[in-house]
Amino acid sequence: MNIIVLGSGVIGTTSAYYLAEAGHQVTVIDRQSAPGMETSFANAGEVSPGYAAPWAGPGVPAKAVKWLMMRHSPLVLRPAFDADMWRWMFQMLGNCNQKSYEINKGRMVRLAEYSRDCLVQLRHDTGIAYDERSKGTLQLFRTQQQLDGSAGDIAVLDRYKVPYALLDAPGCERYEPALKNVRGKFVGGLQLPGDETGDCFKFTQRLAELARERGVQFRQGVTISRLVTTGDRITSVVTADGELTADAFVLALGSYSPLLARQLGIRLPVYPVKGYSITMPVVDAAGAPESTVMDETFKVAITRLGDRIRVGGTAEIAGYDLSLRQARRDTLEHSVTDLFPHGGDTSQAQFWCGLRPMTPDGTPLIGPTPYRNLFLNTGHGTLGWTMACGSGRVLADLVSARQPEIGLEGLFMDRYANGNGPIVVPVGVTV
Repeated sequence: MNIIVLGSGVIGTTSAYYLAEAGHQVTVIDRQSAPGMETSFANAGEVSPGYAAPWAGPGVPAKAVKWLMMRHSPLVLRPAFDADMWRWMFQMLGNCNQKSYEINKGRMVRLAEYSRDCLVQLRHDTGIAYDERSKGTLQLFRTQQQLDGSAGDIAVLDRYKVPYALLDAPGCERYEPALKNVRGKFVGGLQLPGDETGDCFKFTQRLAELARERGVQFRQGVTISRLVTTGDRITSVVTADGELTADAFVLALGSYSPLLARQLGIRLPVYPVKGYSITMPVVDAAGAPESTVMDETFKVAITRLGDRIRVGGTAEIAGYDLSLRQARRDTLEHSVTDLFPHGGDTSQAQFWCGLRPMTPDGTPLIGPTPYRNLFLNTGHGTLGWTMACGSGRVLADLVSARQPEIGLEGLFMDRYANGNGPIVVPVGVTV
């Protein structure tokens, strides 16, 4: 089939790669000058299936009130007269209970574990390199309450047989030796040895090259205006370069996916949540992290990427605002200098922000829509890099009317009614 993928971030690019591997002719369209230039550009660098969890959980509303009062808050809310913002937040609150949390985390872990396996296989098959390390993630707890609160997550990890180790403070220091310099600032941690790290932007750019070698065409710098329909099919996409036809279309525009879908009468429960990062050079390798340390107090990930340190975090709910705010940089710098004071040079740090496409329950939207030849691959939130390869592989299987290798329960858009019509599942695919 001739397939058009809308979006060339890590999700769109992995979709295109796996579609080409499945034998399709693929064209990718994106407004940016090159693949991976928006949310994939400078994210936290984690490939963390073990840390895959929804933001909505029991006790989160009370925690959110506390976070909003913190100087270095992991959550920032900028209220606006935006019905989509409030609808999304109310739907998220509806998932803040133990039953929903366990269901949603289970779905996310299932996809994230599969995605990590797909990434390992891709690396083996192609030799793709992107400052990758396979040394795991350490979720660092500064308080005993945080350590005790990890029991719920551990139960889910046990259920899905995800390897982990609960460490005391000396155990954390053995895993991340530089932490011995700040002894007394943490009580323990949850180590996830199956997690990896890597530069998502480098990966996306290199995978785009591999996709081109397989015949994929990338049309960059092309603005997408609308999709044209006839009955229950998409016939073409209207762009700044003219109208382009295809047999099937994949919507992978991240936070902007709902804006295009809305023109078709489809309401997607995806809303942008802005995240920030700083990237600085390593000045003392012995004082820098070996892999990723997640500072649980500030919800900040500190990741080693070759000779750089990437520090990412903050959930700012402010619509499509891309302004850089100094207070958010202060939080990132506070976390990294508090835990790794000698590792990097913050005076040379590059400051960045991107819009994470979040669903209220944390699980992305992958697969069919009410239009039989329109497919979704969006809504991955903070885990787009973690879930990219698995999502691309599942998407390619669905477009090809093949049964994916993992269960599909909870991945389709119809888990949210939202006034949408029934989806059209490809013949031969069972949920």
